[in-house]
Amino acid sequence: MRSYRKELWFSVPQRRQLINITPQVEQCLAESGIFEGLCLVNAMHITASVFINDDEGGLHQDFEVWLEKLAPEKPYSQYRHNGAEDNADAHLKRTIMGREVVVAVTGGNLDLGPWEQIFYGEFDGRRKKRVLVKIIGD
Repeated sequence: MRSYRKELWFSVPQRRQLINITPQVEQCLAESGIFEGLCLVNAMHITASVFINDDEGGLHQDFEVWLEKLAPEKPYSQYRHNGAEDNADAHLKRTIMGREVVVAVTGGNLDLGPWEQIFYGEFDGRRKKRVLVKIIGD
């Protein structure tokens, strides 16, 4: 069995953004030379997420509205965590959206459904953050 590891770095200028990272993960898979196995993709920061869904703008707007209803950014004073930082809402949004995905690798390809794409969700941007891609298999 072989193993491959790579960090993908993102710098999002605004507070929140969803980024389709499927092409970068596919590039990692190509670099790995692994034909059959598993691909783990996980956010390495507690205020960011990795998840699988459809790459459709209306859905992304729906996520923003839904997440803001569940964990509104403001007022900052509503959260006990906020003090030195103002990102309690980002921690909660990350918990809702998830930390990682695991995708089967079959025939040298990510084994995704017809509309499935891998996304990096940034909920407290304005600084560099990373995603880990770990692929194991043969």
